[in-house]
Amino acid sequence: MARTQAQDFDDKRVAIMKQAAGLFASKGFSGASVSDISKACGVSKSLIYHYFGAKEDILYQVMTEHIDDLVAIISDPELIDLDATQEFHNLTLALLECYAGAQNAQKVLLYDLNKLTPQQRKTIVKKQRDIIDRFEHVYIRINPDIATNRALLRTKIMLFFGSVNWIHNWYDPQGEINRHTLSALAVANIISSQPLE
Repeated sequence: MARTQAQDFDDKRVAIMKQAAGLFASKGFSGASVSDISKACGVSKSLIYHYFGAKEDILYQVMTEHIDDLVAIISDPELIDLDATQEFHNLTLALLECYAGAQNAQKVLLYDLNKLTPQQRKTIVKKQRDIIDRFEHVYIRINPDIATNRALLRTKIMLFFGSVNWIHNWYDPQGEINRHTLSALAVANIISSQPLE
């Protein structure tokens, strides 16, 4: 007879993922063992394996939940604005707010993507590209001339993500600059910057 799934099955999976994300972020995927995860969760290793088949499965689920939250942002109709610059700001601020509540998952996504299987990595990368494409489309509305220079467009957008994706390394949310101002500065930087001749 098949084992009945507990009513709190999903809650326990989330709790395990949260602890695992913290360990992966601080010790790296390779440096954090299933024993470390079970100890952090206060449960046995066998219970961890009841919820996840392997440590790699936990990693993939941590990344999947985080990237799906980011994809939900680019799909949110409430962030759309007739003013393209305002829409870019709306999207940026939403990203920063999401990162604020998921710093560990963000670090894992940035550092451990190569630990996934090829198919898992392909799935995550596809979603990352969807996010990049969404920002590119809005930026083209701000600067239509750049549409004919795809290399420059992609470079500017990747420089933008290169700055916002690593904000967790230095930004102090308790400091004098709030996230709304931080978002405005990030948007102003990409809009006002001009390539060197």
